[in-house]
Amino acid sequence: MDASFCIDALEEAIEEAIEEAIEAYGAPEIFNTDQASQFTSKEFTDVLKSNGIAISIAGKRRWIDNVFVERLWSSVKYEEVYLHAYDNIRVARKSLKRYFTFYNSERKHQSLENRTPDQVHYDKAERLAA
Repeated sequence: MDASFCIDALEEAIEEAIEEAIEAYGAPEIFNTDQASQFTSKEFTDVLKSNGIAISIAGKRRWIDNVFVERLWSSVKYEEVYLHAYDNIRVARKSLKRYFTFYNSERKHQSLENRTPDQVHYDKAERLAA
């Protein structure tokens, strides 16, 4: 497997994160991935290291580590991406931003006892602060 596509995507994500979010959230501190060859290649890990980002690689046969993300992207694909023919990247970003706002603040999740992710997160934050 060729890592060049993944490296290009990583570099674009780092650049965008730095431009848009660094003031509010700071630079990314850690990158978590599985042991796929494109993510463990020297070229890919060098990009992370050169940006001061720590690398976390799941252990072998740790498929469970990715279940949440796999479910999330399945929802994104079937509830948003596959239903729209985006004209360009700008439209796709705007539509995906709208979807993630909906996903986190309005869409009830059976696995969260029919609450939204925001409700779960903020309820927990309030309990911790009390």
